[in-house]
Amino acid sequence: MAENVRAHVIISGKVQGVFFRADTREAANRFGVNGWVRNQRDGTVEAVFEGDQSHVESVLNWCKKGSPAARVDAVNVKWESYTGDFSDFHIRY
Repeated sequence: MAENVRAHVIISGKVQGVFFRADTREAANRFGVNGWVRNQRDGTVEAVFEGDQSHVESVLNWCKKGSPAARVDAVNVKWESYTGDFSDFHIRY
């Protein structure tokens, strides 16, 4: 049986104004991962990904490159306890 996990992520670099949130939502949907993504005031992007461990890791690998116009400098991941709070993946404003 696959293990469900939760990753709380901060992505830094040129990640705002380059469709990073929308592309993250597409990637999460493609890999079947639930959660959310939002811009932070400090220029980073914050996200929470929940789902099958291999699917979450696939989204995290995508985040290391990001959308075509992005430049990702770092992806900081904090592993948390899975909650199952989300039924989809959405952009928070």
